Amino acid sequence: MFLSAQDVAKMVDLSCVRTISNRADIEEMVNAAKEYQFGQVSVMQCFIPYTKQLLASSQDIRIVGNVSFPSGSDSTKTKVFQAQDMKNEGCDEIDVVLNIGKLRSGMIEEVQDDLNAVIQVINPLPVKVIIEVMYLSPAEVEQACAISVAANATFVKTGTGWADRPTSLDDVKLIRSFVGDKAKIKASGGIRNLETLVAMYQAGARRFGVNLKSGISIVKECMALPNGVEV
Repeated sequence: MFLSAQDVAKMVDLSCVRTISNRADIEEMVNAAKEYQFGQVSVMQCFIPYTKQLLASSQDIRIVGNVSFPSGSDSTKTKVFQAQDMKNEGCDEIDVVLNIGKLRSGMIEEVQDDLNAVIQVINPLPVKVIIEVMYLSPAEVEQACAISVAANATFVKTGTGWADRPTSLDDVKLIRSFVGDKAKIKASGGIRNLETLVAMYQAGARRFGVNLKSGISIVKECMALPNGVEV
């Protein structure tokens, strides 16, 4: 099986979610998304309306909002409000950070109730649950995956991209071992080339969070291959 450059681009969430990201950064990302046909752009909440405006003539590019980013530690009430606001502003998908501190404290029921409340508000939009696998033990990853699946998450996402280390191939394999076909997987953080993306695709990931520079580089790598990339 081969993936074309367009196939690869459609699986990429271009991200512009750093603290210092400004309007010029958003414009640059949106222009690249249009040129290379990326499927999604991910922005911080304050830039959702502006991003929506920039994409008014490009309905095929989806806007991703981020709830309780990057810590996941907001109250359920705050998360629900954020999610509803992002939905009202026109987001097509929403990523929500799991309450990692409570998960690591063994407060599983509270983490489940929190996520259930948020996803109920977001429904029927696709939801990616960010579990920050880099900070968790295998047992905690299993719990995070079980919580996400029970809440009907569309994707389990490896991390915010703000962790101390990037997502690894083993992280993707570990999540896949727990979710199977019950949820899709998004890998995010440290995906810098086509080789890494393909390896993670083969391990089960079907969406990829990538920064602008790396995203363009990856698509150009694939464009240079006559038949696309074999997976």
